[in-house]
Amino acid sequence: MHTGIPPGISGWDTARMTAHHPLRGVLSFMAGLFLFACLDTTIKYLSARYQVPAIIAVRYLVNLALMTALLARTHGREMVVIRRPAWVLGRALALCLASISMGLALQRMPVAETSAILFFAPVVVILAAGPLLGERVGAIGYLAAALGFVGVLFIVRPGGGLDPLGIGFAAMGMLATSAYQLLSRHLASSETTLALLFYTALTGTVVFGLAAPWFISDRAPSGLEILLLLSLGVYGGLGHFLFTAAYRETAASVLASMNYMQLLFVGLLGWLVFAHVPDALSLTGMAIIALSGVIAAARSRRPPVKRTV
Repeated sequence: MHTGIPPGISGWDTARMTAHHPLRGVLSFMAGLFLFACLDTTIKYLSARYQVPAIIAVRYLVNLALMTALLARTHGREMVVIRRPAWVLGRALALCLASISMGLALQRMPVAETSAILFFAPVVVILAAGPLLGERVGAIGYLAAALGFVGVLFIVRPGGGLDPLGIGFAAMGMLATSAYQLLSRHLASSETTLALLFYTALTGTVVFGLAAPWFISDRAPSGLEILLLLSLGVYGGLGHFLFTAAYRETAASVLASMNYMQLLFVGLLGWLVFAHVPDALSLTGMAIIALSGVIAAARSRRPPVKRTV
């Protein structure tokens, strides 16, 4: 449930970063993509056995526990000090909505198709950046948006065999992810990466921790299932850490077009774990969405034009 844009870094505040080791950054980025593909695949596997809110609660709780144990002593102040708490909370709640929506979508649809719909979010961000952030969209931005929309239609077409409710949840998750990315961009200049990561984990733990008791299963998890549940926080926390490291080592314009390797990873994991292979039209749609993302990444190489009053 990630589209290659790390919280707090977002690819948008890289003006204050310097690329030092591009190859190391690329390798970190690819490892992060693989971890997020593992996260989605594990959530789908567990959602056939447990309620999604309880699964998401464990993910956030483990993530928060790892951050607190590993970083609180040395980076405690950096983790908790924020300048715009209302916006930080709104961003965290947007990710909570994205998490539960995508978890419910994964419960009903294959991993690859669900992830492909989520990857339309960066294109939505391009369109929303004009009226909300005062940036110029331009012909290239509109072309990327049109292509991405066509790609989504290939995947969710009538007769494609996907669960309509699952499609609805995936669309909701995509919109919530778009809001999360826009807020990440809005907050990148005032908040630290660690603070955004911490308050995201804390908010998710509180929200889903309060809901979890209503969704706990009577079935005791096996040893393997306990390990899989605990792995969710590791995948999310380590994935975000690797993304942060990647954007500090390599220019965002280099990494942006690589985001869609995650579609390859989730496709391979979906085949290995669930023996699911997307049909030809769905694969075509994924390729079109990936192309729209590459076009959007090429557009991002140009500096944004601010609207003047």
